[in-house]
Parts: sequence; structure tokens; C-alpha cells
Amino acid sequence: MTDKTTTSEMRPGAMRPLAVIGNVNVDIIIGAADPWPRPGTEILVEHGEVRVGGAAGNTALAWQAVNVPYQIAGNTGRDQFGDWLRQSFPGHCDRWPVEETATTFSVGVTHPDGERTFFTIPGHMPHLDFSTVQRSLDIETLRGGIALICGCYLTDRLAADYPELFAWLKQHEVEIALDTGWPPSGWTRETRRRTRDWLPECDHLLLNEVEITSLTETDTVETAMQALTSVLPTHATIVAKQGPAGAMGRRLRADGSVEAVTVAAPQVTPVDTIGAGDVFNAGYLAAAAQRLDLRSCVAAGVGIASRAVSTLPRRYDVAAA
Repeated sequence: MTDKTTTSEMRPGAMRPLAVIGNVNVDIIIGAADPWPRPGTEILVEHGEVRVGGAAGNTALAWQAVNVPYQIAGNTGRDQFGDWLRQSFPGHCDRWPVEETATTFSVGVTHPDGERTFFTIPGHMPHLDFSTVQRSLDIETLRGGIALICGCYLTDRLAADYPELFAWLKQHEVEIALDTGWPPSGWTRETRRRTRDWLPECDHLLLNEVEITSLTETDTVETAMQALTSVLPTHATIVAKQGPAGAMGRRLRADGSVEAVTVAAPQVTPVDTIGAGDVFNAGYLAAAAQRLDLRSCVAAGVGIASRAVSTLPRRYDVAAA
């Protein structure tokens, strides 16, 4: 990665520790596909790339690119993809288990409008569990920091252990940020119920506009945020990521009032939107770790995500955007 923002530029003051817990896998990106091919045919696309991916992997790479210290919990399969993932996270993967299965990979096909379609094999991700997280993280070093939990519906074994995971993090005074991602089975009644059970433990809820309205079965982001105020803790922050429109943030106060901000995204030409929400999370949480105000946190997420989606190879140097 080139043109890195320096640590002092991204982190002007003392910073709380950060960690990410969730899916780390390989992304095979190709596109743009236009039109979508008929079965049995072949088309040429303009670019292709093999890179570290998954929600946790994308967030960690963004932190790494801007020199923000972090921890990451994960695992891999026993193959060349797994070896490559480990090489991408030196100093982090020593405690990751190697599962007796293939490493998860996703084939992401981009479209001319910047949207994308994913094809993912389960691979190693369903094997991630709470004991792996405990071995992967130095919890005492993370004390007082923020842990992002993501890829919830791609890591079923870990999701079953969320009550223990949440309690462990809270015991060590770690704030919990949650980005569920899109459930492969869709937002069924059971999926909504499970997600709502997690929300009382969340300090930061980071969803895109489709996820947040689907979770709450509402028509607008504003209505969805209002619906969540009775479920989340009184101090929690809700963020709705809205792609080219920017993002909205709502912070609940103990007196029952709500701080609301809306941050517009700069006008950019999208090249590759895969992982945009994960990169937003990296910028937002790096700012939150500095205890910046809500508008600054949301703006940091919008800025770094806008830079990432409009550059190829991908860049994260917001000052140059």
C-alpha cells in the first residue's frame, strides 16, 4: 500500500486500543461485468485482483495502511490461501489456529455502477469460536479500548458464543462495536430476533442503510434509528452508512436526548466499492478511539471510505482525496 497517512496525522492524541473480531478471508475481485454473462459463455473484464478480504480483514488493512495499532482475532484453513493470509498479518497471526479445511474465499464481481455481487465458500470461517478469540487477543492490552465484532452471520460458531464474548469484553472494560453484515439467508424473523438480542451490549452499531431498515422493518433510516433507541444502551451510537450519500450518526444521551449528525460524502467516481463499509468502520473507530466528537468520527469514516472506493490500487490517504 502506498501514500500512507502517518500515525501522527491519523492520531493527533492518545488513543485507546482497537481490535477486530470476525471473518478474515481471501477476496478475488473481478470486473466490471456488463452485461451479466449468460450461462455457458465467457466475457472479458477490465481488472482482477486477489487480496485480503472479509469484514475483519478489510478493517484491519485500513488501520494498517494508516499506521493505527490494532489486534485481530482470526483463523485460516490449511492451504496456500491460508499461508498467504498469515503473511499479510505478521505479528498478529501467531495465535490463530489452522483449521483442517480450505481457507474461505469470496469471488466479488463488480458492476459498472460500483455495486458488486459475491460468491463465497464457507471454508474456515464457521470454525472461528470464542476460545480462538481468547487466544488471539491480548485482553489486558485491549482493556479500556474498542473491539469491532463483524461478519456475524458468516461465523455461526462464534455468534453462538456472543453472550460469553460480550461478557468477557465488558469485564475488561472494552466497548463493543457491531457490524452484522448482510445475513446470507436474508433478514428473517429469526435473524432479526438474534440481532436484537445482541444490541443491549453494543456501544457502537455500524450498519448500512439497507441493513438497518431491514433489521427494524422500517421504510427510512430515520425511522429505523428511532426504533433502535429503545433497544440500545443509553450511551450508544448508531451509524447508518449510506454509500455515496455519506452517513448519519445518532448518539443516545443519558437524559433521553439524541445527538444527530449527517455527513455528506465527497463527490468521487467509484472504482471498487467492495469493503467500503469495513473501511468506514476503520476510520470511524480510529476517531472514536481518540474520543473525538460524533461528527468527527462519522466524517473520518466517510472520508477514508470515499478515498478507498475511488482509487485502484486502493488508497487510504484521506488528505489527498
